[in-house]
Amino acid sequence: MRNLTEVSLKNKVLVWYFIIVTAIGGIFAYNKLGRMEDPQFTIRQMVVSAAWPGATAQEMQEQVTDKLEKKLQDTQGLDNIKSETRAGQTIIYVELSDEVAKEKVRDTWKDVRNLCEDVKRELPQGVYGPYYNDRFDDVYGSIYAVTGDGYSYEEMRQQAEKTRRLLLNVPSVQKVELVGEQEEKVYIEMDRAKLSELGISPQVIMNALAQQNDMTPGGMVETDSDNVYVRVSGQFDDVEAIRQMPVNAGGKVLRLGDIAKVERRFEEPAAPKMYYNGEPAIGIAVSMEDGGNILKLGDDLKAEIGKIQQDMPVGLEIHQVSDQPSVVAESIHDFVKTLVEAIVIVLAVSFLSLGFRTGLVVAGCIPLVLCGTFVVMYAVGIDLHKVSLGSLIIALGLLVDDAIIAVEMMSVKLEMGNSRFDAACYAFRATAKPMLTGTLITCCGFIPVAFAKGMASEFCSALFPVIATALLLSWIVSVMVAPLYGYYLIRVEVKKDAEGHIDPYQSRFYTWFRKVLTIFLTHRKVVLIATAGVFFLSL
Repeated sequence: MRNLTEVSLKNKVLVWYFIIVTAIGGIFAYNKLGRMEDPQFTIRQMVVSAAWPGATAQEMQEQVTDKLEKKLQDTQGLDNIKSETRAGQTIIYVELSDEVAKEKVRDTWKDVRNLCEDVKRELPQGVYGPYYNDRFDDVYGSIYAVTGDGYSYEEMRQQAEKTRRLLLNVPSVQKVELVGEQEEKVYIEMDRAKLSELGISPQVIMNALAQQNDMTPGGMVETDSDNVYVRVSGQFDDVEAIRQMPVNAGGKVLRLGDIAKVERRFEEPAAPKMYYNGEPAIGIAVSMEDGGNILKLGDDLKAEIGKIQQDMPVGLEIHQVSDQPSVVAESIHDFVKTLVEAIVIVLAVSFLSLGFRTGLVVAGCIPLVLCGTFVVMYAVGIDLHKVSLGSLIIALGLLVDDAIIAVEMMSVKLEMGNSRFDAACYAFRATAKPMLTGTLITCCGFIPVAFAKGMASEFCSALFPVIATALLLSWIVSVMVAPLYGYYLIRVEVKKDAEGHIDPYQSRFYTWFRKVLTIFLTHRKVVLIATAGVFFLSL
């Protein structure tokens, strides 16, 4: 292996250039990194549902559930299928194996839809569906509630829909959905006794409604100069038009409103409602696209909501229900605070144990390694979240080891009378390979997490690359940058014993350590047996 310390000291200007570039790039990358509370992961489950009003549970199982399940068994990468069947309804859970790569999950759900559509023609008439839900991984971090004193659900919904369209234009917004909507329907309630007296079948009314509201092409009239399109009028424009619809009853023409109750109201049973401080509300849920900065998104949403609120009618208000950006800001602040505390503790120990100048060399290596790690994280698309920040804290206690070893070895050689250049180069020859081996072994300890399958490993996927990057960069810094720092900063005197011989190991600590080491080497068997005994006792 070529002596990288020698290369560094012979090309000081180039090394200083890369130090400055790495520092600037790290600061830029840190500000550009995406920020979120938890890392993204893919849920490998899809829900397929269908309804058949009036069917028993057994009919539902035999005619709907079994047919869908049999077809879904052809899904590639399938782990298992679970179903819940009750009268008039079936719910099927399709779960994929952990071996299915997250890039292929969306395509697999398309295949599931195609398989169900193939069997749809075999289902009995009157079956609604199947319907699909595979969007479990959408996280709505910011939720707002639209309330209005004296306003109806429909008026609040219209304002919420207008707000939804405006929020979609905010950068980094992936999806905006309304919560608590109450759909309106037109209900026609007929008195069977009255229909029997008039001799009218309910089917006659249903057919008349369908024909009246049917979209029918009217044709086209060709003239010498233009083509005139003919459109059939008579479609229902409002509830009153439905009441006025003529119905033929035994030769008599009656209005539908005379023989049935026609009114427009919210669907029954009601859809799940949303309340804010006890008042009916329409919710607006906002999710962020992958790799976005949720802190910046939170600021952009606040600015946009402020503009929308100014243009809203008096009485309508928008309230924030869930504010994940503030939670993430607090979470990241706590982790960064922990990281800073860890750095301060490491530096304090370094200064106290190594001395001011040697500790200063170690202190200069830590920010440089972190800056380089941020650059790599930005390049490969790793965001700041619990796992990546936790990985940095784990790596922090390890990344200073290489720099301490290299600088301490350089200091010892300087105390023995070597020149700065020779002392630094000797430190590389003596310690570079053992340090690299130790670094690689530590990185290998996290390989199982990196190559495991499933949601848990996907959640922790940033653990291995962040730790490996930090440790490998720490080795490079310790053999190229730390000696350069030490070349300028370390000032030591050549230590000699009473007889004038050079001996750097004269301090009280070294004297005490030599005695302990001599005792252990003299009584090797006792030490080995005691070590084995302590190990088995710990088990």
